[in-house]
Amino acid sequence: MTDRTYREHFSYRTGAERMTAASRSLLKTPDMLEVSMSRLLALTLAAMLLAQPVHAHEYKVGDLEIERPWARPSAAKNGAAYMSIVAKGRSDDRLVSAASPVAEKVELHTHVMEGDIMRMRPVDAIDVKPGQPAELKPGGLHVMLIGLKQPLQDGKSFPLTLTFQKAGTVTVEVSVGKQGAAPTHGGHRPAAPKPAQ
Repeated sequence: MTDRTYREHFSYRTGAERMTAASRSLLKTPDMLEVSMSRLLALTLAAMLLAQPVHAHEYKVGDLEIERPWARPSAAKNGAAYMSIVAKGRSDDRLVSAASPVAEKVELHTHVMEGDIMRMRPVDAIDVKPGQPAELKPGGLHVMLIGLKQPLQDGKSFPLTLTFQKAGTVTVEVSVGKQGAAPTHGGHRPAAPKPAQ
């Protein structure tokens, strides 16, 4: 074998070996890709979980879901709690009572217009129908906290027990914060009433 032929043969073998090594690497690529995709999926799911709102509270009882119970800060004798109640089943239900250790008395209320004045009125129950969430909010239906034993402080929370005609009883944690722009019970301004069904 001449010197040139040897160099060409050596170069060919070296190149072939490099190609063989590359081929082996490519054969391993699917496994490596699968591992990388698994890790990527795990990291993505973790990021999605961390991105969920930490203050979003939901509670379930029977076929009902109670979403985002909240109350405004209040240093007065009375306060109010708000939330959304959703019927996930096919039958109607009714919120018939509420209770909390932070108040002497708890009632279900709504607002009604009497002439040019908006007034609060107690209601016997609040209807919850499938496809029609019961929205308890300022200027409409709400849970009235009468005779607060201590001020409702911003950033704090308190328990509120809700009793439904069919679903039964559930205790939710009401977050105290400044949500919405409607006035508190100290002074109402006219707004479209939302009477109980």
